[in-house]
Amino acid sequence: MGGKRHLILERALKEIKDGMYVNLGIGMPTLIADRIPKDFNVMLQSENGLLGIGAYPKADEVDPDLINAGKETVTAIPGASYFDSAESFAMIRGGHIDLAILGGLEVSETGDLANWMIPGKLVKGMGGAMDLVQGARRIVVIMDHVNKYGKSKVKKTCSLPLTGKRVVDYLITDLAVFHFSDKGMILIEFQEGATLEEVIKKTDADFIVDPGLQNQ
Repeated sequence: MGGKRHLILERALKEIKDGMYVNLGIGMPTLIADRIPKDFNVMLQSENGLLGIGAYPKADEVDPDLINAGKETVTAIPGASYFDSAESFAMIRGGHIDLAILGGLEVSETGDLANWMIPGKLVKGMGGAMDLVQGARRIVVIMDHVNKYGKSKVKKTCSLPLTGKRVVDYLITDLAVFHFSDKGMILIEFQEGATLEEVIKKTDADFIVDPGLQNQ
């Protein structure tokens, strides 16, 4: 897989460390499962009751009863365990998930996240997103920098219904990486081929440029 999505996924992968318990949100984040190094002891958790998700199955490995929260068929690694939704959300709400990598529709300059619905469109509900942004120890959001109309998804204020307020720790887009701290929204990295001029042009939010980045 090449292009913008490849840049986002490869950068997001760097946030996963050996020994972590990680939840990958529905959509683009689930593609990270296939990229985790084989020698990493990482346990992927799914809200529907599986700890120890592996890579996507090959044609002869598909088990229709083994799915993730996005209803995609998955595999299970050695040592995986199965449980009900109550136990799954106890893990999340109890702070036992080290990292959640979630998709986003909009992110604000204060770290607010909107990722569960667009008004007027049929949705199944918020699912586990609201619990994850409050319960996971670290929240990384991955998304395209602009929507299909070329409008920024990195906003001063989110216009879509919020999943959580001030919950995002890192935002990774196809143009840049931002860190959210008490100082505000900080641009800390450029994606390959991106420039500060382009990031400024395509970002509605106000942000600070990390001094180390300015000196590169």
